[in-house]
Amino acid sequence: MTRPYKPDGYPSVSAYVMVDGAQRVIDFLKKAFDATELRRYDGPNGSIMHVEVRIDDSVIMLSDGGGSFPAFPVWIHLYVPDVDATYQRALAAGGVSVQEPQQKGDPDRRGGVKDPSGNTWWISTQME
Repeated sequence: MTRPYKPDGYPSVSAYVMVDGAQRVIDFLKKAFDATELRRYDGPNGSIMHVEVRIDDSVIMLSDGGGSFPAFPVWIHLYVPDVDATYQRALAAGGVSVQEPQQKGDPDRRGGVKDPSGNTWWISTQME
């Protein structure tokens, strides 16, 4: 029998995001995108050393930034069944609008919100 090389149900590629205020980002992801916390390792000082959350079929890994691993804002793209409803949920969860959902010539209707750490989440629904 071969030993699995990754946790069951994990994709081969996951984003790893260093943030300021990992718990605030986790709370935002849960409210905005129904994220589920999978694994978590807290540091001795109470910071989040490593956490993994599932959003639909993907895993995002997060950590509180600091020292030689500073926080760095990123852009992440997420397909959702209803971009307009999800955009509104993200705003209600504390997200800041970057762009209201719109279609710009490709098959996707897309909008964007920033989370509490300044990461931009581009959310889309394929329309055609």
